Amino acid sequence: MKRRTLNTMKSLKKVFLILLFPLLAFTTAHKFYVTVTNIAYSEKDKALQITSRIFIDDLEKTLNERYGIKGRMATENELKDIEVYIEKYIRSKFIITINQEQREYTYIGKKYDNDIIVVYLEVPEVNYPEMKSISATNEMLTDMFDEQQNVVHFKLLGAKKSFVLTRDNNKGMLNLE
Repeated sequence: MKRRTLNTMKSLKKVFLILLFPLLAFTTAHKFYVTVTNIAYSEKDKALQITSRIFIDDLEKTLNERYGIKGRMATENELKDIEVYIEKYIRSKFIITINQEQREYTYIGKKYDNDIIVVYLEVPEVNYPEMKSISATNEMLTDMFDEQQNVVHFKLLGAKKSFVLTRDNNKGMLNLE
């Protein structure tokens, strides 16, 4: 009888561990590293309008690591020239190419949306009928976070395509021909 009770106890322990393991696996905090960039063509402005949504804490950590600053974004103590550093960082990590030619863009500004910073960019003087291809290289935060993913959505007069870019695959291209 004792032997049967011991076997039953061992079986119950195994069942308990099997049931408990999935619960324990999901109790640890899991950080999700992602940016979302939307690229759309404005026929009215003849420009590409770009918005990038980035988690504030991830960008602050990156700016601190790269430039040695404490941005304190979205607070009363925000660094006065934080936008200089944001623009400098974005320009070093985000490239737009139209018809295999790199295009300059204008940094319009930023706004905060809860724990996200939304950055606005614009590529002026884009002649849509002459556009055969457009590509975006997005390396934002990939040098800081191994799991970083940068989602890029293209939306150009009916053509839509999305890419998930990573450190090893950092360029998405939309052919319009």
